Amino acid sequence: MNVKQVDETKITRYILRATFEDWMDFSVNDVVIVGAGPSGLSAAYYLAKSGLKTTVFERRLSFGGGIGGGAMLFHKIIIESPADEILRGIGVRLHKFEEGVYAVDSAELMAKLATAAIDAGAKIIHGVTVDDVIFRENPLRVTGVAVEWTATQMAALHVDPLFISARAVVDATGHDAEVISVASRKLPELGIAIPGEKSAYSEIAEQLTVEQTGEVAPGLYATGMAVTEIKALPRMGPIFGAMILSGKRVAEDIIAKLNVKIHNT
Repeated sequence: MNVKQVDETKITRYILRATFEDWMDFSVNDVVIVGAGPSGLSAAYYLAKSGLKTTVFERRLSFGGGIGGGAMLFHKIIIESPADEILRGIGVRLHKFEEGVYAVDSAELMAKLATAAIDAGAKIIHGVTVDDVIFRENPLRVTGVAVEWTATQMAALHVDPLFISARAVVDATGHDAEVISVASRKLPELGIAIPGEKSAYSEIAEQLTVEQTGEVAPGLYATGMAVTEIKALPRMGPIFGAMILSGKRVAEDIIAKLNVKIHNT
């Protein structure tokens, strides 16, 4: 087998050309999701599947968020119904313990959630941190995000960000609700309070998280553990059904609102 010979300059040029074609394209989006954890990937899957142009920015060089750590680094997590129906639909294998309660492999769940989102048409960009939002007035609304390389921030270098527009921004950053926290601090007129999450109460936390998923300010949405942070909900530990269902619910909210606007224009 003869391996195709490609010189170093061509490697560089091909990478730059393909990269900048992508960045030119996703500088304008229907939806930007911040965080490629379970809720962010679930949301990306449903949003892209609906035909909305969706980009996910993840500060790490991997996806999955809290899934990878499993329960105290054990490689299994728990999924309960009806989230199991979603996972079956993307090919995740489930080990049943009792009616409606399943264990899943953390690596398989991460890989198949990401694959489902990408295959649906979502773009996932690693190594990028969202450190601010874009807004417009009259009416006040979040209209995009400011992004930097994560490595730049880790090196404590002062570098101005690039700006990415979106008709909806989803905070899927987990416990810290990073995007919403920045928006609440810099744009107090949005009226966002962040009381912080409560201690564990799994039995009610799953349902409450799904129910309270949605828009927290015009153009800005919360999903997953970011919801518990801004709504003062209990944490739930290594059971991830609410994360998957929360991602689906925020996607449904955005699809409904953006489709209404499309219809009226």
